[in-house]
Amino acid sequence: MTRLVVVGAGITGLAAAFEWRCRRPDDEIVVLEAGDRVGGKVHRVELAGQWYDTGPEAVLARVPEAVRLVERLGLADRLVAPATTQATVVLPDGRFPLPAGTVLGVPASAEGLDGILTPAGVARVHAEAGLPPLTLDGDVAVGALLRARLGDEVVDRLVEPLLGGVYAGRADELSLQATMPQLAAQLPAAGSVLAAAAAARDAGARSRFDTGTPVFVTVADGIGSLPAALVAASGADVRLRTPAHGLTRTATGLELSVGRGDAPERLAADAVLVTAPAGKAARLLAGVAPGAVEPLRGIPYASMAVVAMAFPAQEVAPGSGLLVPPVTGRLVKGVTVSSRKWPHLAPGGHLLVRSSVGRYGEEHQLQRDDDDLAAAVVADVADLLQLSRPEPVATRVVRWGGGLPQYLVGHPARVAAVRAAVTAVPGLGIAGAAFGGVGVPACIRDAQRAVDALL
Repeated sequence: MTRLVVVGAGITGLAAAFEWRCRRPDDEIVVLEAGDRVGGKVHRVELAGQWYDTGPEAVLARVPEAVRLVERLGLADRLVAPATTQATVVLPDGRFPLPAGTVLGVPASAEGLDGILTPAGVARVHAEAGLPPLTLDGDVAVGALLRARLGDEVVDRLVEPLLGGVYAGRADELSLQATMPQLAAQLPAAGSVLAAAAAARDAGARSRFDTGTPVFVTVADGIGSLPAALVAASGADVRLRTPAHGLTRTATGLELSVGRGDAPERLAADAVLVTAPAGKAARLLAGVAPGAVEPLRGIPYASMAVVAMAFPAQEVAPGSGLLVPPVTGRLVKGVTVSSRKWPHLAPGGHLLVRSSVGRYGEEHQLQRDDDDLAAAVVADVADLLQLSRPEPVATRVVRWGGGLPQYLVGHPARVAAVRAAVTAVPGLGIAGAAFGGVGVPACIRDAQRAVDALL
């Protein structure tokens, strides 16, 4: 028998355990989790009598990994398409529909930008066609590139709210190659940002595995229902409240020190897959893959919180929600009107809303207790949605301390160094949101990549 030990019971670790079970049904699989539940940031709560996601609330449907995993788990009939995905951008000078056809807010032309940009901002986008052809020498910050080519308004009004929602980071610090790889890949041949965005948009449309599917889907019981389904399907021995402290090589494989720090247990393994956050992974790998330590330490994390709210049923403006860029000075980064966006949440008799707070470097926004944070967010949301009945019947605050890895400039080189150091150790693998994408499909894809490498 072979024993696989997975460190971390987030979506990456659980997807890896399931993948390993499908390929090696007789092996022993142990999943170690320092916390008291599985799933990591994939989490759901009960809100006004309904399951409600406080982590990822949807997955990309036009990439295969997440949808196919749901299907393999026998949950295909639970997939739900959104009723609307039209978001509105809130700006100091008005509210405007998010333009269609952008690449994470980067426009492919100046068409459709009137209003959301000032006339001077639109003129700046038009002017990019007359700039010298763009050449890049290595990785750059998203904000630096786009401000130089398209102007500040594109960054502050379009790109910032989208990147802030995905990464809880800032465009002026995030890596172009890591956060917008499709755009970065098109830039050398295109020579301009607008042309590269158009090419990336068109290439994405051609590469979709099923153009008849919506862009996003969710699961009727919540994306947060997937961790328990993966545990059941994998048959793994999941050990909660069992941190891994150390990892060493032995004559026959690898050995972990796990459990209580004052009375650790030794756990032998033929293969070990580390899916813990970068800082914890660095400490665990120090003795066996020292070359991975410094690049892992170079991946910082942002803290954030999600506040889920149930209001009395009432009318709100059409659309799936609001994007709120930092230029507004608001506490919240965005508002999702879930009971309008998702058909299965509409019949519950409440207006279900979620909002997020916190960006990299703005931890002070979270330094208040749950009641104070919820009250501040409710007030912001009630004002933004112009609610006639602004008193919620239920709220839930879920905090993600150090929850989202920051893909800073140079991130691809750090990831390559980590993977090279880990791959050099027989039977050792690493995967997770810190490397190739923070979304659920990207985590599943990285889990499957790691299993491929270990087998």
